[in-house]
Amino acid sequence: MMGLPPVIAIDGPSASGKGTVAALVADALGFHYLDSGALYRLVALAALRRAISLDDEQPLVQLAEQLDVRFGQGNVWLAGEIVTDAMRSEAAGNGASLVARFPAVRDALQDRLRAFRQPPGLVADGRDMGSVVFPDAILKIFLTASVEVRADRRYKQLIEKGMGATLDNLLEDLRQRDLRDSTRAVAPLVCQPDAVLLDTSHMGIAEAVSFVLSQWQAKVSGSAL
Repeated sequence: MMGLPPVIAIDGPSASGKGTVAALVADALGFHYLDSGALYRLVALAALRRAISLDDEQPLVQLAEQLDVRFGQGNVWLAGEIVTDAMRSEAAGNGASLVARFPAVRDALQDRLRAFRQPPGLVADGRDMGSVVFPDAILKIFLTASVEVRADRRYKQLIEKGMGATLDNLLEDLRQRDLRDSTRAVAPLVCQPDAVLLDTSHMGIAEAVSFVLSQWQAKVSGSAL
């Protein structure tokens, strides 16, 4: 792995704020940013639009292998159509957790994920960025928050976008998603022994970003010694 661009891996459960924090850290450092969950959401979205069961592994693998996706200018295109908002729906999010259970789906997306590793560096967020996709990441952060706080954050996000939601349903959905993600046979969501735990239950975005940047600076300074 010598000579490859450095990676900061930020893993954690859904609605923990890891995506926002990762994107801001990437901006601060001038690094590229990878939202790994986007690819799983896009597989789920494509499956839902084609009436493919999220329990049917082989068709999902074929979708992952042939996914016609493009990122750019703040938007995401799927088969030539802008799906930036659609991929952020609760249906796509829950679907992503379901399709991610399948080892062959994950294998089909690994090369695409690793291709985002470009100079001068990468900040990647997801469930298994530090454990599977980029095990040599210089800094690994496990960013979490209580399920109640996460449900409240997701509720406010959806309401601000004019999307209907109920707090009780979101809370139950997150609990089910956490259970699936942490107990799946392949690449379960766990805090790695070499990861730094960051609980944002009582922390703002700016404070979380500052924490990650300070951890990065400590790593870089230590490497230079």
